[in-house]
This record gives sequence, C-alpha cells and structure tokens, in this order.
Amino acid sequence: MRLATLPFALAALVSAATARAQQTGAEPRDTLRLADAQSRAVASDPRRRQLELQERATALGLQSLSAERLPALSAGGQAQYQSAVTRVSVALPGVTIPSPSQDTYDARLNVQQSIFDPTYRPRAAVERARLVESQAQVRTSLYGLRQDVNEAFFAALMAQEKVAQVEATIAALSARLGETETRRREGAATPGDTAAIAAALLQRRQDLAQIEADRTAALARLSDLIGTTVSRATVLAAPVLDTAVARALPRAIDSVRARPEYAQFAAARERLARQEAVEGAQDKPRVSAFGRAGYGRPGLNMLSTDFQSYWLAGVQLQWAPWTWGTTTRDREVIEVQREIVASNEAAFTASLRRAVQQSLATMRRLDTTLALDERIITLREQVERETSARLRESVVTAAEYTDRAADLLAARLTHAQHRVELAQARATFLTIIGVDAP
Repeated sequence: MRLATLPFALAALVSAATARAQQTGAEPRDTLRLADAQSRAVASDPRRRQLELQERATALGLQSLSAERLPALSAGGQAQYQSAVTRVSVALPGVTIPSPSQDTYDARLNVQQSIFDPTYRPRAAVERARLVESQAQVRTSLYGLRQDVNEAFFAALMAQEKVAQVEATIAALSARLGETETRRREGAATPGDTAAIAAALLQRRQDLAQIEADRTAALARLSDLIGTTVSRATVLAAPVLDTAVARALPRAIDSVRARPEYAQFAAARERLARQEAVEGAQDKPRVSAFGRAGYGRPGLNMLSTDFQSYWLAGVQLQWAPWTWGTTTRDREVIEVQREIVASNEAAFTASLRRAVQQSLATMRRLDTTLALDERIITLREQVERETSARLRESVVTAAEYTDRAADLLAARLTHAQHRVELAQARATFLTIIGVDAP
C-alpha cells in the first residue's frame, strides 16, 4: 500500500469499525446517544419538579375541601349598653314585672355541621382535573426540549464528522509534503511544489481550528441542556433511525396524537366538564346542622337580669333557586372555553401536518442527494489518485494536486453534512409525530 493512500485507508477502517459497532450495539465507553441526551435533558430540567409540587398543592387543596365536612367551630363575644329597654308599664297588684338590664353580655360557641352539600364531589373533581391539566402543561413544555437537544446534538455531530474528514486530509497532505520534500532534495520537484502543499496544509489546519471552535460551542450548549458536561473526548453516536422512520411512516399523520399537547387538550376539556358539574350543583339546596352554646346576660330569657348559660340547636336549609341568570352565563362561558380549546387543537393539528409534510420532503431530498454525493466522491477520488500519480511523475504541479485534494475534501464534507442532516431530519420527524428516538 502506498503511503499516500494510507490515511484514507485508515479512515475507511475506522468508519467500518464504527458502523459494525453500531450494528452490534457495542459503543465506545464515552459515547452519547441522542435518546440518552433527550432523557437527560428532561431529567435535569428544573420544571420537572413542578410535577411533584403540583401534586402537593392539589393534595393540600383536597384536604381543605375535606375539612368542609367536619364541624366548623367559631367563638364570639359581645358586650353592649343600650339607651332603652322594653318595659311593661301596666301595674298589677302583688306582681312585679322586671325590666331587662340596659347593659348586656354574651359569650358563645357556635358549631355548624354540613349534612348535604351537592357541590363537594364536583369541586373535588375540579381540583383533580386541574392537577391533570397542569401536569400535562409541564410535560408539553418538557417535550419542547427534544427539538433543542436535537439541534445542539446534531450541530456537535456535524462538527465531529467534519473534524474526522479534515484530519484525514491533513494526514494525507502531511504525507504528500514529506514525499515532495524528498523529491525536492533529489532535484525532482521545485521549492514551489513544496510551498503549495505546505500552504494547503496550513489552510486545512485553519479549517480544523474553526470546526473545533464550532464543536466546542455546540458541546457547551448540549452540556447546558442535558445538565452533564460533554467533554471533547465524548463520541456522539450518529443515530440509526431509518428503521424507526420506516415503521412510523404508514401512520405518520395519526401518530401525532401521541404528542403531549393532545393530553393537555383532553385534560382541559375534562376540567371544563367538571366545572360545569359544579355550576349545576350550585342550584341545588344545601342542608346543615347548627348549634350554639353561650353564657351571658340575659340568656334565652330576655326578662332575666342574671347571668345564665344557654344552648340551642337546629337544622337549616340554604337554597337560591333564582340567581338572575348567573348560572346560565357561567355555563355559557364554559361552552366558549370549550370552543377555544377545540380551535387550538385544530390549529395545532394543522401545523403538525404541515411540519410532517415538510419533514418528509426534506428526507426524500436528502436521500437523493446522498446517492449523488457518493458518486461525486467516487469520481473525485479517482481524479485525486490520478493527479497524485502524475505529481510523482512531475507531470502536474503541486498546486494542481492541492486543488484536486481540496475538491475531494469538499465532496467528503458535503457528504458528511448531508448524512448528518438526514439523521437530523429523521429525528425531527420522529419528534414531530411524538415517537421516541431509539
């Protein structure tokens, strides 16, 4: 094997080994997969804690609601002086009719116990429905992290692929520079040939520095999203999604119902239904028992001038059959809110359908483009090999060879870019329809 082709052969061996590792499931120790990055991003997001906090808030609300079934105790007191009291002005022989005192005192303890409240169960159902809706909103927000992770992950993967291609080219140019320098010393090459290759080598190193900077920025963004530092030594595994996409394609439009937004829409409708039940219960009568015990002057005997203890108990009925249309208007508001939810769901479904169609068109375009890229690379490799052989025979200049090598590198970089873009388009497609990346 010639020295000039050794770097490219090594690169091919590495690519083949990587492909075999992906097929067998074996990966380097420091490897990050797209699915792992997405799950880590959700697990590290501060909003995830809201799920637990909302459960606690709802539990407290239900406890307060349950407390309404327990006896309600209250205490009160009052002292007053009044300018006049009721007096009996009729004089009867041998009979003294006392007059109440103008100063009165009363200390009392009140107890009220709900016996029948038709709004209790509907209000408890509203609390639970609100919890489901709130948690669905949080899950919808967390789902949006997937697209952010996709963008950061594939940006870093794109840089990783470009680094591999540029490093292989640098290795090839370095080997060619050594050959040319040897030939110059032997008088078979000019100093200009050496300079041309050296300049091309420096340019590739500049390209590598720029790509490394882009990769560092993408890894920093990815690290921030997943809450774990992704070092430069970490290998991003290109996801193999063609099988998952092929399975999802026949039901792509129907699969969008797996998105968490639809669970949020359903939870909103359930909450409105529970609120409507509360409005219907408001029109029904409520029954409660009450009791009162106290000590004061006068007690229950209004003509007594002594301090006395007393008590009383009873049952009371509360019913408001006429509310001047308030209940009807509240139900109309709920119906309007239902229509709002339905319109939002229809608009969201339409946007997903458009996104699915766009994603499918992108994948079809990239499939065709990749096939053309492979043909272009084959032709560029043939030209580069012939130019390299002619350079050794001093038939062409080193400048012409570096041009052909640059053309080959550009073709390989374009192929790597399109390959990553296709993987990203497939991941975006799965994200749109609500399917987890394998």
